[in-house]
Amino acid sequence: MSDAAYNSPLAHRSDREGVDGLSISMREVSDRGMIDLRGEAGSAKFKQAVKSVIGIDLPLQPRTSTAKSSFTVLWLSVDHWLILCPKAEAPAITAKLTAALGSLHSLAVDVSDARAIIRLEGDNTREVLMKGSSIDFTMPEYKAGHVRRMIFAEIAALAHVVSDKPCMVDLFVFRSYADYTWKWLVATSNPGAKIGLFSVSK
Repeated sequence: MSDAAYNSPLAHRSDREGVDGLSISMREVSDRGMIDLRGEAGSAKFKQAVKSVIGIDLPLQPRTSTAKSSFTVLWLSVDHWLILCPKAEAPAITAKLTAALGSLHSLAVDVSDARAIIRLEGDNTREVLMKGSSIDFTMPEYKAGHVRRMIFAEIAALAHVVSDKPCMVDLFVFRSYADYTWKWLVATSNPGAKIGLFSVSK
């Protein structure tokens, strides 16, 4: 029996490494593994077991993230986190987490194939994101490290602000919506669709 082969959600697109002529830079991030983690945030044993594997504390404040070395952990809810790691290492890390957590009330699942990650970069990134959601990404809290679940262009999505300067945001969508999201972003970040949100009033 042959092993299952992974294809990124945007593998069929010749432009997934970048599109010329847009008001932002955008590309698919296909080398990140994703591990869904559930557990009790108030349990010292749970937090220590996770840290013993990934070497990083879980973020406990809403809409925050922590990062160290090749790991980034996104807060999703009071008992739910998304661990980002090198894609090739995700199965082994998931197995180590499961072993470390043992009988604790918890769950670690490799969901690397479930979502697409589209990286948006450039001065107009926040403007493009606001065209698809009701969130004001210019507010002070939307700085590097911020995480936000949202409805984006009528679908469920997750935004992670990777950096402020340059402005870089990773947009996570379920893989079945990846092509739709890519097309929406291309159309909306076309220079002709620019609305001059950050222009100086005269």
